[in-house]
Amino acid sequence: MRTDSPPKPAPGDGPPAPAAPATPTARAAPATADAPAGRYVGRFAPSPTGPLHFGSLVAALASCLDARAHGGQWLLRIEDLDPPREQPGAARSIVDTLAAFGFEHDGPIAYQSRRHALYQQAFDRLVAAGHVYPCACTRREIADSIVRQGQVLQRHGELVYPGTCRNGIAGGRAPRAWRVRVGDAVIDWQDRNGHHGHEALAKEVGDFVLKRADGLWAYQLAVVVDDAQQGVTDVVRGADLLGSTSRQIFLQRLLGCPTPRYLHLPLVLDAHGEKLSKQTGAQALDARDAAGLLTRAARHLGLAVGDARSVIGFWQAAVPAWRRTRIDPPLEPDAAT
Repeated sequence: MRTDSPPKPAPGDGPPAPAAPATPTARAAPATADAPAGRYVGRFAPSPTGPLHFGSLVAALASCLDARAHGGQWLLRIEDLDPPREQPGAARSIVDTLAAFGFEHDGPIAYQSRRHALYQQAFDRLVAAGHVYPCACTRREIADSIVRQGQVLQRHGELVYPGTCRNGIAGGRAPRAWRVRVGDAVIDWQDRNGHHGHEALAKEVGDFVLKRADGLWAYQLAVVVDDAQQGVTDVVRGADLLGSTSRQIFLQRLLGCPTPRYLHLPLVLDAHGEKLSKQTGAQALDARDAAGLLTRAARHLGLAVGDARSVIGFWQAAVPAWRRTRIDPPLEPDAAT
């Protein structure tokens, strides 16, 4: 049972509406961005599968500093879409930990578990436009199809859906998922860190899942709907989500939603070179050392903030440090006029 109390509905809560592209700011915009110029809305969106750890702190800190340094809003969204993976009380723990570390979010907290109607409306629009179809394939069947085509399965790699059910499900079988048709879409983008994506979706991922047979919404659809409905203009997140960016831009285009500016940051790795995560045994944050952990997270992000003696002192130093480093970097000597 979740111990946190539900938020009040945000004013104007409703499905994402098609938006006309606006011209992005010259300095921060990737090639595909059409976020409004002069306006900044960022967000941090953790999943309540356990307490926040140091990798989570780095992601939260980067997204919050970017919002504050731009004079913008920073939203908090709890991505509680997968109850079987969630820990009781984790959502409340995340909110409390962020507060103890000095994070202040703008507006009410958004909980994905209370936004199913928005996802359903977006899904229905895609179905009505012929972009979605039911699929009966199991993961094993997809893997077997890939092998039969002479391809090698990569360890921990993505299973590229071969389109088995694209033209209809075989008789006697029931849908296990609903997929979106990617066709010949090629998504080309660049983020603020210079990461460049150029993906032919049919080759890289194939038609991907929007809704599972158990009725749970896929992350890719939910995050696109949420970002559009909340007016998010800038997404700052770890480089582990680089592979999701093309799919999200593809869905944004299908739904007529604006594309945010993206910034993907280096991951925090453990002693074995693996991404620090709950699955690899990452330790929960200890609020008794909040200033020290924040300073360590800032240094991971390349910020010179000194040794803060308090949480308040850390934030007073960190926001201008981010602005100097990420928004207004000094000119190189040979670029000066």
